[in-house]
Amino acid sequence: MLELLVDNLPVALLAAGLVLMALEAVSPGAHLIVIGVALVGAGLIGVLFPAPLSPFILAGLTLLIGAAATYVYREFDFYGGKGTAQTRDSDSLSGTTGYVTETVTNRDGEVKLDSGGFSPYYSARSYEGTIDEGEEVIVLDPGGGNVVTVAALGDLETDSIDRELARDATEQAESDDGDTTDETLSETEKSS
Repeated sequence: MLELLVDNLPVALLAAGLVLMALEAVSPGAHLIVIGVALVGAGLIGVLFPAPLSPFILAGLTLLIGAAATYVYREFDFYGGKGTAQTRDSDSLSGTTGYVTETVTNRDGEVKLDSGGFSPYYSARSYEGTIDEGEEVIVLDPGGGNVVTVAALGDLETDSIDRELARDATEQAESDDGDTTDETLSETEKSS
């Protein structure tokens, strides 16, 4: 039985590699493609040049091809684009901006997020009211799944915190206009 496996090792490697590559196609991002490419490469070389290849040489080829596949996989970053952040979990979507692709209500809708990972389209529910198609949104609650709660960016620009900051800035500007010279003089007198 062992002799049969050793004699057909290149074919077994080829078959195992193809199965792993098919599984990667079904579940992208599982990183099975690197191992699959390594096994397929070693299996193809073993099938094309069967006589001089021992199992040890096939193992070495698998490692060599696997290292090359890993380099290519990381260099080209097939699933995210070089230099762009990918989502790690649903919490990483909080605060992400995007735009509405289907009108969002409190029960239905769809958005496309700017940094939404491999598939940036998410079902969405509005935090308040209806958000029309094409309007910019921000994720308030990632929801733990494929349904996110969003709000229109235009609605959030003047929230209670922004109004408070604006009021404080106005009060500070008004107080600075009348007291600037008095404060400067008193600080100069204190330092002398």
